[in-house]
Amino acid sequence: MPLDFDTIAHAYGHEKVLCDITLSARDGEILCLLGASGSGKTTLLRLAAGLELLQAGSITLNGTVLSKPGRDVRAEDRKIGMVFQDHALFPHLTIAENVAFGLPRNAPDRDDAVARTLADVGLDGLGPRFPHTLSGGQQQRVALARALAPAPSVILLDEPFASIDVTRRRQLREHARLALKQSGAITIMVTHDPEEALDMADRIAVMDEGRILQCDRPIELYGAPTTALVASLFGDAQTFRAQVSGGIARFDYGTCPATEIADGSVVDLVVRPRSVALTPSSSQTSKLQVLDTRFRGSHWLVLVGTQDPAMPPLRVHMADAASLKVGTLIDPTFDPAGVFIFPAAN
Repeated sequence: MPLDFDTIAHAYGHEKVLCDITLSARDGEILCLLGASGSGKTTLLRLAAGLELLQAGSITLNGTVLSKPGRDVRAEDRKIGMVFQDHALFPHLTIAENVAFGLPRNAPDRDDAVARTLADVGLDGLGPRFPHTLSGGQQQRVALARALAPAPSVILLDEPFASIDVTRRRQLREHARLALKQSGAITIMVTHDPEEALDMADRIAVMDEGRILQCDRPIELYGAPTTALVASLFGDAQTFRAQVSGGIARFDYGTCPATEIADGSVVDLVVRPRSVALTPSSSQTSKLQVLDTRFRGSHWLVLVGTQDPAMPPLRVHMADAASLKVGTLIDPTFDPAGVFIFPAAN
C-alpha cells in the first residue's frame, strides 16, 4: 500500500520550494527526508498531510488520489497521523485522554487500545498523569502514541526529536523506531540530522533546494553516494578542492588516485576521517603538523594543518593518538575507499 508522490512542484509566490519530486514510500517502511532548512522537506510532509493545497503533480495512497490540482481529500479524512516537533499535547487532558483523542468515543476497546499503545512506546502506567508532569522525551512519546492509536495507514513526523536533550535522544529514537515498525504503517520523517536518519530510516531521501539528490538505503548512501553533498553528510566528512594531473588528484593535504578523471579537471574530494593515516614526516620541510588531539571515546580526533588560519584543518580519526604531540610534522595518506571524487561545484 504505497504512498506515491508523482512530479510534485510547489512554490510560495515566486519562490520554488519543490521541483519535480517523484517518490514512493512503501508499506511498513520508515522513509526519512534529510536536508538542510529550506530544502523543501517539511513542505512535502505538509502536502502529504493535507495541510497545504497541492499545486502540481499528484499524491496517492494505494492508488487512491489524496491530492491533485483541484482535488484534495480533507486532512481529517486521509487516515494519516502526524507528530510535530512541539508535541502539541492538550494540557488539560490526561495522558490517556490525549492518546484517546483520535479514537471513536463509543469504540468498545478504546481503553484497551490506549493502554496497549502507551505500552508500545514505553509509557505503561502513565495514563492518569498530565503532560506537564512528564519529561520532554516522555511527552514526545505520548505524541507518538496519539498518532499510532487510531492505526493510521501513514504516520508523518516533523523533526520529532529536535527539542529533546542529546542524552535522551538516542533512546527515544530506539523506542520510536520499534513502535513504528510494529505498527506496520508507512512512516515519513523529516530531519536535518544525518545521524538521526541513519538511526531511524529504512531508506533516506536526501533533499537540496527542492529536489531529491538520492534516495537509497543507508548503506548505499554511505558507501556509494552520487553527489558530493550526499557524501559529505555521513561519517564526519570534509570536502576539498583538488586538481587532477596524470591520474592523481592533488590537494593541500596530499594526493589520491583519480585514474578515471581527465587531466586538468578540477574536482571536489570528499574525505572521511577514518580513511586518513598519519606518519611522522621524514622531511623537515613539511608544512603539515599536528594542531590538536582530542579523545572522543570511540576514537581520537586529530587535527592536521598549518599555521595558516585560512586553511581548514584536516580531521583524522585514529584508534590511538595518545603519543602524538602537537607540533609534530606529519604526512597524511588516504585510503581511496574513503575518498569520493566529484566534478567541482560552481
